This record gives sequence, C-alpha cells and structure tokens, in this order.
Amino acid sequence: MLEKQDLPLIVQSDMTVLLDYEHPRSEEARKKLCLFAELIKRPGNWHTYKISSLSLWNAASSGMDAQVIIESLRSYARYGIPGVMESNIRKLMDRYGKLRLEIYEDKLLLAGEEVLLNELAAHKAIFECLGERSSGGAWAVNPEYRGQLKQELIRLGYPVLDLAGYHTGEALSVALRPATLQGKPFFLRDYQRQAVELFYKEGTIQGGSGVIVLPCGAGKTIVGIAALARLNSATLILTSNATSVQQWKEELLDKTTLQPSEVGEYTGASKQVRPVTIATYQILTHRKSKKDSFSHMKLFSERDWGLIIYDEVHLLPAPVFRMTAEIQATRRLGLTATLVREDGCEEDVFSLIGPKQFELQWKTVEAEGHIAAVKCTEIRVPLDQGMSELYHSAEKRSRLRLAAENPGKVAVVRQLLERHNGTPTLIIGQYLNQLHAIADTLKVPVITGELPQEERQTLYEQFKSGEVPVLAVSKVANFAVDLPDAAVAIQISGSYGSRQEEAQRIGRILRPKDGLNEAWFYTVVSDDTSETDYAARRQLFLLEQGYQYELEKSPY
Repeated sequence: MLEKQDLPLIVQSDMTVLLDYEHPRSEEARKKLCLFAELIKRPGNWHTYKISSLSLWNAASSGMDAQVIIESLRSYARYGIPGVMESNIRKLMDRYGKLRLEIYEDKLLLAGEEVLLNELAAHKAIFECLGERSSGGAWAVNPEYRGQLKQELIRLGYPVLDLAGYHTGEALSVALRPATLQGKPFFLRDYQRQAVELFYKEGTIQGGSGVIVLPCGAGKTIVGIAALARLNSATLILTSNATSVQQWKEELLDKTTLQPSEVGEYTGASKQVRPVTIATYQILTHRKSKKDSFSHMKLFSERDWGLIIYDEVHLLPAPVFRMTAEIQATRRLGLTATLVREDGCEEDVFSLIGPKQFELQWKTVEAEGHIAAVKCTEIRVPLDQGMSELYHSAEKRSRLRLAAENPGKVAVVRQLLERHNGTPTLIIGQYLNQLHAIADTLKVPVITGELPQEERQTLYEQFKSGEVPVLAVSKVANFAVDLPDAAVAIQISGSYGSRQEEAQRIGRILRPKDGLNEAWFYTVVSDDTSETDYAARRQLFLLEQGYQYELEKSPY
C-alpha cells in the first residue's frame, strides 16, 4: 500500500488542487478530478485544477454528493484535505436544490427555506421577479420572469432546481429508422441512448432541459435527433453556420421518418418555418444596426415548439440567451464538446439551458473505437531572423501576431505534408493573410469567410472525395463541419489562448477512420515568444481529457 506522501494530489485551502502528472496514479486521479474540477494551468509536471461553485453544481446535477467528492480527494491527497476546503464543498453542494421552482394550483412558485427566501427577496433584482407570498411561505413568480429569476439567483450563489415542468408543444409524428436511406443499419450507441434517457427522464419534470457533452465525432447530432424522436413534437434547431444546417437536414432525412416537406432551413438564403426548422445563430442575431431590433427572433414564437436544440451551445450569443430566458416552459437541449466559454457565461448556460446531464470523456470514446486515436504534437519553430528585431520592439498584442505569422512555419508545414503524404490534411489558421500566403506557396485551396457558401461546399465535397487532399481553412471550419476522412490537422495560428477553439479544431479529425483509426494533431508555434504561453493555455482542455502533447524542435 502506498504511503500518504506517495499520493498524486496536493489539495489547497483556496479550492485549488495540484496534480503531480509524473505520478504513477496521476491518470486515475485525473479522471476523478474531471468530474468536479477544471484544469486551469500546467506549469511543468504540476497541473492545477480549480473547484468552483459551478463545477460542484454540475457534479450535483449528475448525482454526486459532497461526501463522494471529499472521499475522492481524500483517497489521493498527499497531505490530506484542509478543513476550510471540506467546509466550502459541503456548503456549496448543499445550496443545490435549496430553492425550487414548482407549479401549485396552476401558479408558478419559488419554494425553499423561509429564512433563505426572505434573505434573497431583499435583493432588488430578485424582488422584481416575485409576486405575492403564499400561505406556505413560497413566493409567486410571474412565468415571464422564470428565466430571469434563475439567472439572478445563480449569480447570488443559489442555483434553482426547476421543477415547474414544460408544455408539450405541437405534436409531430417522427421515429428513428432501423436503416439509413443507403440501407446501412442504424442504431444508437449505448452512450447515446444513455444521454437521451438522462435528458428525457421518462418525460418527468426532472427531465427536459440540460446539456449533453460529447467529443466531436461521437454523434452529438444523433443524440439531438433521438431526443426529437422521443418527444415527438415540433423542434427548433439552432446551430453555428449554414454548412451545419445542411448537415443536420441530411442527417434528419437519412435517419428519421421525417419527410423533406417537414424540415425547413432558416438562413440568410432561405426562410422556411416547418415542423422541424434549422436556423443559424447568425440569422437570429442579425439586425440592420445596433439601434434596430432582432427581427428574426420572432422564430422562437412562429410555431409552438416542444423542443429547442442548441447545437454548439458554448457559442450561444447573448441575444439568444435573453430570448431563452423568456421560453423556460419549452424543453431545451444543449449539445457541445466543451462547456468552456471564453466569455465566462457558463452560469447562463447552466441556469437557462440547464445543468450538465451527461458527459463522456474523450479518451473513453476513443478506447471504444468510436473516435480516432489522436497523437498531439507541438512543434517549436525558431523566429524568422528577419522578424526577430521587429518582434522584440513591438507592443504585446502585436508580438503575438508577429510570432503567429512567422514565415519559418512554412517549411515545417511542407515537411508535415510530406510526412503524411496521401493522408487527408487540414491546415488551420487564424490570420487570413497567413493562410492565403501559405496556400499560395504550397499550392493548396483555401477556405475563409470571404468565400461564398456554394464554393466552400464544393471544396468540402472535393476534399471528401479525395480530389483535394489538402485544405487550408480559417475559423469558419472550427465548428460543425463534417469532414470524416480528415486525419491530419496542422494548426499554424489560433485565437490567443482559446481552449474552446483547440477542442473544436482537434474535433475536425476525430471521426473514426478505416484501418488503424489514427489521426495526428500538430500545433506549430514560434519558440521563445508569447505564442508558446498561449499555446500552453489552449492545450488545457485536451490535457484535462487525457491527451498528452509531445514536443518537437524544428531544425528550420
């Protein structure tokens, strides 16, 4: 039996936990930590995790309690658990479920301990959402304020257990096909079925809202389609771009009994409102000027939707959050590969879309062969001599771009293309000038937001067929672009330290592959520059999922 001093965690009173990544038991400790903590930095072999109120409440929503978390920490803690840490975990976990939204005699009520209700009602933002006090001590709530109240309460540190239920919406007859239109057998994987069941919860008031977290390539779209078929009601699907709209439509027609006349596209090019309607976030938030209203937000009320699916929920823009606050009686399903939001609005996802109902670790799905096994490598490139003096004299913001656009990266990309000759490859970058320059040099086509949608789709199809083996792509390909054969991704620049973007970019190559089911993800960064610091932050999410980055030094 290992001595206490040989355990991999150092638990600190400020709610941080240090993981010794070189320890032989680090992987089993990491898997436990990921259930209730978030990786925030990794200086050397010590990875720092933060336990927050939101990470604990998401754990509580999945059925974990304070004692389970404390025992998990205690079993791996080198020096035990500080008393203040244990006390904080119990206090925060105890708040989950302290407040409840319920329906009683057709009235929406906020129920809970009387002392707590009195204390919270003293806050102006809360009191404005409340009506009369019932004889039982609960506060009446105007249904229009259901979402706003949940937002305000979670900001005060009290998540609400919403048990007020949902309306059924417009009926729609739809079922999953036993075989696709091409005759291939179709069935849900075990984890997809489990995700739907946890969201649905047999149609009870405990189900009907929440977020499903699955790796890119693991079938989030299938989970959404299965939820739609389970509810049999009119559904509004919101997604990130027009390409994704097409992919959702193709999947719906291929794997359900829906007819083309029942599925509508609501984009810049088409405004069809049908029993199942697929729209982009961009069209919903489009307006002529900042003074004008969002005219397409009326889509939320154009039909009696029984379900709204938020694809890539981590991208949800603020105006859609505001509209979602007003439709809390409609069932809501969020789909994402990562709950990380760079704008810090995770609490809004929790309160308005719902808590995390199901999450599957990426490495778990990989081990089952449902996504490709990915080797991650960071390649350090010396800063081009002609740029060195300019870099060191530039301001901080300009330095990052100069490092990112280092011309020395071109030789590395060329070498990687030779190493993986014949393997479908994506070259991914942030800066358009850099992408165009490298595409011209290497004679490969490039896709950016400037390219019309029809031309993008043509290039995607040529890539899928093998006619075009290499594509250079901007951030337009970060989300919901289905390129199943892509097996190599070469990242030449990114959005600062965006963990969210790193997860989405590796997602482009995770679709299962024939043969050895392998893929390669390269990040090319300029050595001894600020770009290495940003790259380290970008990698945090994938490290949390169990991936490791090998480090190479380029000779160029």
